Amino acid sequence: MASDTFESVGKGAGTKSPDICVVVPTIREYECVRAYVENARQHGFDVDRLHVVLVTEDFCDADAMRAMLREEDVSGTVFDGAGRDEWLADRGVADYGHLVPAASHAQTSFGLLYLWANEFEYGVFVDDDTLPHPDHDFFGEHLATLEYEGDLTEVRSDERWVNVLYQNADEHGLYPRGYPYGAMDEAVETDTARVENVVASQGLWTNVPDLDAVRILMDGDLRGQARTRTSAADFDGDFVAAPGQYLTVCSMNLAFRREVVPAFYQLPMDDNEWDVGRFDDIWSGVFLKRAADLLGDRIVTGSPLCEHNKAPRPTFDDLNDEVPGLELNEHLWEIVDQVSPPTAGTPDTDGVADAEEYAAVFDAMAERLATGDWSEYANGAFLTHCGVYMRDWLDCLAALAPAEERRVVTADD
Repeated sequence: MASDTFESVGKGAGTKSPDICVVVPTIREYECVRAYVENARQHGFDVDRLHVVLVTEDFCDADAMRAMLREEDVSGTVFDGAGRDEWLADRGVADYGHLVPAASHAQTSFGLLYLWANEFEYGVFVDDDTLPHPDHDFFGEHLATLEYEGDLTEVRSDERWVNVLYQNADEHGLYPRGYPYGAMDEAVETDTARVENVVASQGLWTNVPDLDAVRILMDGDLRGQARTRTSAADFDGDFVAAPGQYLTVCSMNLAFRREVVPAFYQLPMDDNEWDVGRFDDIWSGVFLKRAADLLGDRIVTGSPLCEHNKAPRPTFDDLNDEVPGLELNEHLWEIVDQVSPPTAGTPDTDGVADAEEYAAVFDAMAERLATGDWSEYANGAFLTHCGVYMRDWLDCLAALAPAEERRVVTADD
């Protein structure tokens, strides 16, 4: 961590420098961290590898969060709004503060900036309304997946979208938040494929499924949850979406490699003039899947499971947040699917692609969005807005990177 030594409020960094940055956006149930740390210890995972970053708001009790990290004896840092502004200013990138939207789940982007500046090798996103399953080694399974080489089930459909809940969809009929409506009723095919170069590990969820508001209403629930619940029996092993296929990526239970950070910006959701929200992890997942396909890398979905205990809230509030972006969500993947930078023409056969390659693909996507005409779609100008912010993302990473790495994420290379 030579480039930007982090401050830790816990003791956990005493024996070695953590290499895993655990990002938890929270305004409520921050004590979920206790369960994840306990899970690590119970399964023999080295807690000294973890550094927890709690991303919160000025109206929350940051001191209580710091006390919790000390009590759990785990390395960590707490950032409220003022703390984020100070951190950015101290590193000379205050002009990029707009990249982290106000009062939005997409503030996970700040966690990515922190990870990048401190040279962590891995990132883990955890939502504060989740808990680990006691029988799953949460961090151990994620890290094992990122190192996995071997055979896995490979899934594709005639709509070019894979429902991550496909394994028991005939029984429960669910589609996850962000799955395009135009890709429903797909014909699914499975095969076995050799998998290596894994850059992201997406764990799935029991109890409250991650659905959008329209699907929650169709399920008959007015409190933002779902009447239909999922259990461990609904999942049957890890799988990958085939190259050229897309899938929803949910950041409530997700591990990833440092190399993908340039292509994994969570976007300016909620805090924008078009009121587009709730698609931060969904759209960043579309970008990541396209980049991984072009570069010969893989995203694995399945374990470890977490328990999703979404708090009740009016379903119509979520609907109001989602409606401005629904049409865009039907077409974003088609736009991104047309992007193929010359430098990404040949997948890497010598291991996971590097950050420079992910930055090149992301820069091409940013250019496509920033310069295209999207007026045929409702709120199409938001896609242009995203393209501009994506360029700024690469510039910010370049400014934060150590001098010897700055060329890696320069958009103009």
